[in-house]
Amino acid sequence: MPFELSDECLELIALQEHIIARSQGIDLGLNGQTIRNRIRYRDWQQLQRGVYASFTGEPTREAQLWAAILRAGPDAVLSHYTAAERHGLLVQPSPAIHVTVPADRHPARWSKIPGIVIHRSRLISRTRHPLMMPPCTRIEGTVLDLVQAAASFDEAYDWICRAIGRRRTTAERIRAAVDARPKFRWRRDIELALGDASEGALSLLELWYVRGVERQHGLPTAARQARVRQRTGNRYLDNLYEDYRVCVELDGAAAHSADEQWRDKRRDNWNLVRERTVTLRFGFRELRDQAHQCATAAEVATLLSDRGPATGSPCPTPGCPVPRRP
Repeated sequence: MPFELSDECLELIALQEHIIARSQGIDLGLNGQTIRNRIRYRDWQQLQRGVYASFTGEPTREAQLWAAILRAGPDAVLSHYTAAERHGLLVQPSPAIHVTVPADRHPARWSKIPGIVIHRSRLISRTRHPLMMPPCTRIEGTVLDLVQAAASFDEAYDWICRAIGRRRTTAERIRAAVDARPKFRWRRDIELALGDASEGALSLLELWYVRGVERQHGLPTAARQARVRQRTGNRYLDNLYEDYRVCVELDGAAAHSADEQWRDKRRDNWNLVRERTVTLRFGFRELRDQAHQCATAAEVATLLSDRGPATGSPCPTPGCPVPRRP
């Protein structure tokens, strides 16, 4: 039996990727029998309890997200891994859709929704993005939610690196978001890490190098992500000791494809021939623990001292091989 939807209803359905909640339809003039008939005649399909798609066939990811938001109820927002997906921090969508609802929402009613992980927050009005649809947490709130959920500090820092490295936000904005949260896990460590990130340490390897190699052993402070001009365009070096003409790269050729390894070698050769800059390359193997960081520091300190004023000193680790300079 044909039926017509009001203009308001059609506009809402179009806005929500052709998804509508029963409560919304009732408010806009639909009745329960009409909705049941659409399901019965297979014009519509139910995606969540009380939430319907006004089409048949496989729903898009966008439709699934709208269905999750509408199922979770008023003021719900996409958050955590699903918000990270929306902000471009994840390549693959998370299997479950993560949604945050106001903290006063009754837990028993929302604790088990198929395919949806429900979180609760008292800060939802602050962290909600003013424009994104479906509703979603801001990038800074998303990062901090993921930091809180991380299994380790390294995992937490990786989320910060992704957000800043992909130019979705800045260390200063994340720090302001941390300050707005009265309770926050790893607060002091995260504040220190944000200082390192703002100076260009945008990966775990770079953080390990800055803290475990450079600072721990009294090495000079390198310029992070230093830009150098080449015939083929600008290049960015992870750590450049300009006065010593030494560059330390931390991406590790072993982790790269053959093409990337070739580009790295060409860049190193160009630096050596044209800039007289020597490049050292380190990866996870050289930075994975304190003993390896000490060995890496000894290698860097020796090269720096060969090319300029003597620098570096042993750290408190027993047997640290970095020579004590006079």
